Amino acid sequence: MPIYLHEMIHPQGEIGLWEINETLSFFQRELLLSVEEELAIEEMFERRKKEWMAGRLLLHKMSGRTERGIPIKDEFGKPHLPQSPYDISLSHSGRFAAAIASPYVVGIDIQKIVQKLKRIENKFMTPTDLASLSEEHYLEHLHVCWGAKEAMYKAYGKKKLEFKEHIIIHPFTFDVSFGQFQGYIKKENVHMTFNLYYKVIENYILVYAVKTN
Repeated sequence: MPIYLHEMIHPQGEIGLWEINETLSFFQRELLLSVEEELAIEEMFERRKKEWMAGRLLLHKMSGRTERGIPIKDEFGKPHLPQSPYDISLSHSGRFAAAIASPYVVGIDIQKIVQKLKRIENKFMTPTDLASLSEEHYLEHLHVCWGAKEAMYKAYGKKKLEFKEHIIIHPFTFDVSFGQFQGYIKKENVHMTFNLYYKVIENYILVYAVKTN
């Protein structure tokens, strides 16, 4: 079953995870891409095309509808579903594509755990942030923080945010399975607070953000 995970979330909405094992032709048959979608992916490599299409097929399967809603991007590049009250977000990494849909403002991120994230940790984490990380599970904890900032960045959707300066996460104790904490975006007259949730899935970290104010 390609849908690896499908769960309802609090206070309302759902998340999903698709394990990508199919061929490119499978996704092409299942999705029947619009002309705009075909143009959007024509320059992508095959692997990237599969990841891109897996996220959109997952979103459709999660909806339970017969007719697929086609995500389109706004002026800032944030995807949304026309004539839908649901906010959406998509992500992909390696073997997984992730999606979230909710009437609240949301964002999602899936990342494979890799050592190279340590090379850029000072670009998105303050010294205080780094000091709060678990010694035993430092790399996994760091990935949760990165995923949380990515998810909030996607939820905000207007770009021009500095991860280190404008996207803040409250320190939290890392759990090897799942957890919850809070974060916020603060820039000039923008102040958004989020509940953040994460799951450790094999060697991947899934994080999603739900706006609370």
